[in-house]
Amino acid sequence: MRITVTTLSDDIFNLDVSEDLELENFKAFCEVESGIPAAEISLVYNGQVMDDGSKSLKNHGLKEGDVVVIQKQRITTSRQPQEPSLNLDFSAIQVPSSSRGNRTTNRGNENDPVFIRDMFLANPDQLAQLKQNNPRLADALLSGDLGRFTTVLREQEAARAERERLRSLMSRADPFDAEAQRLIADEIRQKNIEANMEAAIEYHPESFGTVVMLYINCIVNGHPVKAFIDSGAQTTIMSSACALKCDIHRLVDSRWAGIAKGVGIQRIVGRIHMVQIQIGDDFLPTSFSILEEQPMDMLLGLDMLIR
Repeated sequence: MRITVTTLSDDIFNLDVSEDLELENFKAFCEVESGIPAAEISLVYNGQVMDDGSKSLKNHGLKEGDVVVIQKQRITTSRQPQEPSLNLDFSAIQVPSSSRGNRTTNRGNENDPVFIRDMFLANPDQLAQLKQNNPRLADALLSGDLGRFTTVLREQEAARAERERLRSLMSRADPFDAEAQRLIADEIRQKNIEANMEAAIEYHPESFGTVVMLYINCIVNGHPVKAFIDSGAQTTIMSSACALKCDIHRLVDSRWAGIAKGVGIQRIVGRIHMVQIQIGDDFLPTSFSILEEQPMDMLLGLDMLIR
C-alpha cells in the first residue's frame, strides 16, 4: 500500500510498503527519505502518536493513501553542557548607499507591472511558457489593457503570499491540531496536482496545445463551400443562406421543419433529401437539414462521416 509521509518542514514523499511491515522498520524507510535518524522520528497518524514499534502498520489502522506526519523528538543525553551561544549584532555594519539604492530600484522594477509586461513581450520564449503555465495572466497581458494585467498580477501575488503564510503557520502549528492536519492535506493535494501537471508537460506536451477546428473545401451544385467537420452533430447541416447561394433552396421540404437542440436551439426550416457534393475527386450524395440562422455555411455530421 502507498503511504504519504510529511514533515513539519514541508518535505513530502510517498512510500510503497506492505501493510504487515512493523512500525520500527517503517521508521527506517522514513529515515532514508527524510534524513532524520530513526531514533528521533515520532510518527503521528490521525492526531495520535504511534509508539508501539513492534506492531504492524495494519494494526495501527493505516490504510492505502493515508497520511502520516513525522515529528522530530528530542533525545536527552548526558553530554557535557553546551557552550553558551554567541549573540552577534550586525546592525552596526554599514551597507554602501549606492548598492543599497540599486538593490531597492531593482526590486521595485521587478514588482512593477509595466516592467514585467515589457519583459514578457521582449522574450517570446518566456511569453510562450506564460501562455502554457498561466493562461489567465497571459490573456490579460496580450489584451493590451495594463489595468487588467495589473489586477490579475496583484491577485496572483496576493494568493501566493497567502499560501506562503499558511505554509509558515503549518510549519509552526501543533501537528495534533485539526486545522494543521487540514492544511497539510491541502498542501499534499496541491503538490500532487503540480507533479501531475509537470509529468503531463514532460510526457504529453501536445495536450497543452490549441486544437484547431477542421474545415475542408467542397463543391455543392457547382458552388464552392467550406464545410466544418463536426463529429458531435448527428446530421449534416446547411444554413438557409448557403442553400440559397448554392441554388438548392427550392428543394427544401418544409414537412421536416422542427427545432434543432444542441449547444443552442435553432429552427429547422426543412430538409433537402439528396444533393451531390464533391470532396476532392469524390462525388457523394447527401442530405441536408436546413437551419434558419446557422452561422456556418455547412457542417458535415456523423451521418456523412460514418459513410
